[in-house]
Amino acid sequence: MPVELLVRVPRRAVAIYAHPDDSDVSCGGTLAAWADAGTVVDLVVCASGDKGTRDPSIPAESLVATRAAEIEAAAAVLGLAGVHRLGRPDGEFENDCELRRELVGLLRELRPEVLVCPDPAAVFFGEHYYNHRDHRVVGFAALDAAAPAAASPLYFPDAGPPHEVEFALLSGSLEPNVYVEVTATVSRKADAVCCHVSQLGEGGEAFRPAMEERAAEAGRVAGLEYAEAFRRVWLGH
Repeated sequence: MPVELLVRVPRRAVAIYAHPDDSDVSCGGTLAAWADAGTVVDLVVCASGDKGTRDPSIPAESLVATRAAEIEAAAAVLGLAGVHRLGRPDGEFENDCELRRELVGLLRELRPEVLVCPDPAAVFFGEHYYNHRDHRVVGFAALDAAAPAAASPLYFPDAGPPHEVEFALLSGSLEPNVYVEVTATVSRKADAVCCHVSQLGEGGEAFRPAMEERAAEAGRVAGLEYAEAFRRVWLGH
C-alpha cells in the first residue's frame, strides 16, 4: 500500500483524549505543527487524572490540580488555542449519552474540520501492552459524537447548531494510512510530554530519545526524518 503524507493544514482541529498526557504522547508533534501553520487547535481531556499515580498517599484532589497545571503547561508548549477539561474520574466513565452530548456540544461550538482521537480498535500491542480502557471508551465516544451526532440536528438539539467534521485521524492505530511530518516539532512534542512530571518524575528527559525514535520509525515509513502515523477515517457525507 502506498504511503500518503497528509500535507493539508486544517483551519480548525479538535483533539479528544482521555488522560492529561495522552494527546502529547500520541499526536503532540502534529498538533504543534498545525498550530505553527495557523490552525486553531483545541484539546478536550475527558478524565481528571485522579488515579494517575502508584502512590496511595497522594490525595486525589491534589493530583487532579497538579495534572491540570501540567496540561496547561504542555498546551502552551504546543501552541494550542484552548483546553477543555471534562473532569470525569479515571476509569469510571462510559460512552454514554451524557458524554456524547458534551462532546457534541464542544464539536458544534469549536467547529473543527478534523478530529484527532485514539483508535479504539487498537487493543493488543504485542504481548506487553494492552490498550487502556479509557482510551478505547474515549475513541469510540469521540467518533460517535462526530458522526453522525454532531452533524445531525435531531441528535442533542440543545447542544448547538449542527456541524459536520470532515475526517478523523486516529492515533495509536495498528492500521495507519496517513502520516504527518513532525520534523520541526518533534522536540516540542517531547518538551510537552516532559511537562507531565507527575507521570514521568523529574527524570522525564530520559524518555526523550524513545519519543524521538518512535517518530523516526514513522518517518522512515513515510520517507521523512520524523513523522506521526494515523488511521484516517472520512466522516463527511
